[in-house]
Amino acid sequence: MVPDRGTWQLTAGAAVAGLVVAVAAVTAAGPWDNGQRKAERDHAAALGRTGGADHQVAGRGRDAAEAPGPAPAPSAPGVLSAASPPKVPSTTPTDLARVLGPLLDAPGLGPLRTASVVDATTGRQLYGRGAGTAMTPASTIKIATAAAVLSATGPAHRIPTRVVAAPGFRAVTLVGGGDPTLDTVRLRALADRTAKALRDRGVTTVRLSYDTSLYEGPVIHPIGAGNDNIAPVTALMLNEGRLDDSTEGSARRGADPAGDAARAFVGLLSERGVNTSAGPAPGRAPAKGPALATTYSAPVPALVERMLTDSDNDIAEALARQTALATRRPASFAGAEAAVTDRLKRLKLPVAGARFADGSGLNRADKVSAALLTTLLVRAADPAHPELRPVLTGLPIAGFTGTLSGRSATGAGGLVRAKTGTLRGVDTLAGTVLSADGRLLAFAFLAGDTPSASAARPALDRLAAALLP
Repeated sequence: MVPDRGTWQLTAGAAVAGLVVAVAAVTAAGPWDNGQRKAERDHAAALGRTGGADHQVAGRGRDAAEAPGPAPAPSAPGVLSAASPPKVPSTTPTDLARVLGPLLDAPGLGPLRTASVVDATTGRQLYGRGAGTAMTPASTIKIATAAAVLSATGPAHRIPTRVVAAPGFRAVTLVGGGDPTLDTVRLRALADRTAKALRDRGVTTVRLSYDTSLYEGPVIHPIGAGNDNIAPVTALMLNEGRLDDSTEGSARRGADPAGDAARAFVGLLSERGVNTSAGPAPGRAPAKGPALATTYSAPVPALVERMLTDSDNDIAEALARQTALATRRPASFAGAEAAVTDRLKRLKLPVAGARFADGSGLNRADKVSAALLTTLLVRAADPAHPELRPVLTGLPIAGFTGTLSGRSATGAGGLVRAKTGTLRGVDTLAGTVLSADGRLLAFAFLAGDTPSASAARPALDRLAAALLP
């Protein structure tokens, strides 16, 4: 399973010991690796896509993403040599309470702290503090977004971007299907096919419109316009509306991503000998117009993995709307909320008190409990739900990938897999580890009114590391 922007390649010059640590950790991380998800090991070893922690570090350039070169893996000494954190001799509730209790009381976690640790095989809660209390989850809500879209769409679903012609082929419409990962490479290929289809019919001048009608409701996220963490939420955009060469993390976004994408398409058509007599302008595609060309996103499981690894807000909002569309609801914030809630109920998850006001976790109105997050992770490890496996394979690896690439408590590098979450005063972490007695544990730690992320993040990382052997 690979993201749409190039292959997560095994790094040619990587230190063998560092790769062995990461791959071994992933191999040991649960019962789901039965051949259905070979990409699990590939992603653990592939270090080509590392992102800033929760959108606050600028991403890598597109050229690097499209043609990644060799990059060194973390060295074995950096992963293995340092002193170990407090360890749990066995995963009994008493042992966990003794070790985790003091760590959960760390001042850096603020006054509001909840926790849940669950045996993924049995579903038994081994440790809890306020586990059923709904709190603002920040980006850990993306675990719920992932489970919902995977259960609603199926593994083969790809998001289309189409070019539809009017009768006579003198007007064409670029139709957005909700794919925020549409990039210049695929837009160029779309222009190639469109230009050829028009030239084959003797057409060299067209009117161009662009159709974003698939989405309904507000385009601007409730956090407001001009936020570097998310573009206006529209069914048509190029490179997530980014105005630089980044591919993940925070970046300045265009105010009109759909118009920007259409203007880029006009330029590409012109380079191919097809000029526009008017436009681009907003419009609706003809209901029965012939499709001249189509490009597709990566399959939904790959989008889920990219969303979770990089904590990508634009993909998260798109996948929430794909859930709405798959369940015949409006592709809007409200429609996505209803769809995600319904899918989680169908998975028999504890959604009492939960709210999914958006798909990304940027909205402080979102509420989930630690118990819901751990139950989601347990369900993703359940052999009865192989469709949910990307929820686990997409989790960042401590010290190696995504928003955990620069984070790991002593001894945890390559061994903790977890989704991060950060808003001002909110810090969360939810993921999986293999326990001292060989069991897969799902954990969630949520903190509110934290004094600073610089104090809260290490405290959360120590909690996760304390579950390791």
